[in-house]
Amino acid sequence: MSSIDRILEHALAGNRISLEDCITLYESDEIEKMGHAANQIMLKHHPEPITTFVIGRNVNYTNICDVYCRFCAFYRAPGSKEGYVLPDDVIFQKIQETIDVNGTEILMQGGTNPDLPFTYYTNLLREIKKRFPQITMHSFSPAEIMKMKEVSNGLTLEEVVRALHEAGLDSLPGGGAEILDDRTRRKISRLKGSWRDWMDVMQTAHRVGMHTTGTMVIGFGESIEERALHLLRIRDAQDECIANGWNSPGFLAFISWTFQPENTNMKAEKLGAEDYLKNVAISRIMLDNIPNFQSSWVTMGPEVGKLSLHYGCNDFGSTMIEENVVSAAGTTHKVNISSTLQIIREAGKIPAQRNTKYEILRVFDDASVSVDKDFVMQN
Repeated sequence: MSSIDRILEHALAGNRISLEDCITLYESDEIEKMGHAANQIMLKHHPEPITTFVIGRNVNYTNICDVYCRFCAFYRAPGSKEGYVLPDDVIFQKIQETIDVNGTEILMQGGTNPDLPFTYYTNLLREIKKRFPQITMHSFSPAEIMKMKEVSNGLTLEEVVRALHEAGLDSLPGGGAEILDDRTRRKISRLKGSWRDWMDVMQTAHRVGMHTTGTMVIGFGESIEERALHLLRIRDAQDECIANGWNSPGFLAFISWTFQPENTNMKAEKLGAEDYLKNVAISRIMLDNIPNFQSSWVTMGPEVGKLSLHYGCNDFGSTMIEENVVSAAGTTHKVNISSTLQIIREAGKIPAQRNTKYEILRVFDDASVSVDKDFVMQN
């Protein structure tokens, strides 16, 4: 039996793989074999042939940022004529438009704007919840939270996170993780903070009762050891949340994608579908304590997104009514609700709308769109 077969058999038996096992998987080119194992592990968590999605909207409230990540095509430096902060009324209108199409989630993210006081965020959250108590605010990356701490006149990280939660922040997205190792972080985003800063924000959110998502971006020139270490650090943090009995499920989902180098200040060879699918499969095998894996069709395109549903993903992410950060780098895959339903069905799955907590709100079990049987048989 090959080492790959032994590792996969070990994982399929319900055992945890090691950092060294993870590195061995990354060194292998047996992507389909890993994908099959990841799919089997996914089915243990989600035996029903259902793929979920959320109707949500990205609201990029500001593009002013002072961390100058080399890979970002979205930000503008403080003082730039192209910088903006959206007026509150515009944000409210975007939320109302989301609710009008049965949307439930707002992913509000922006740059680390040094000119916005901490009260800007708490006041905005309160006003949003006053007007739209039904909407889930799944908002602000750890880098933004650390900037809020910086401008908060001496509040601790926990005090900042608690104040945001009390004002109306429901959960934290995992943006800005990139690669959770400081060698790569110093190379691509020197001012964004260490991997420990990112994790401290996430674990603080878990302690105060919020759930979060974990993310990973590959293709910065990181080593496979760094990729494996990234996954191990996510898994260890989830273990800690579970062991401490915090009033939070911790990381409810994990999402990975590939770096999009177009229009950025960082030159790199763009990774393809095989690299992405391999990373999805290895992540599902390694992260045995995270229930949901989200397809990243925004960066990879709907067809690869469909394929990822057979490599460990059980969720198709957000319909993304608006998305400016990834599209600024030249990737503009857009999928509306009708297309989402069709793509999920073509993958042989039953589509279902969920909320941010991955609770199913509606199952679309009619057969108005036929299954692409050739696709299902091949994958």
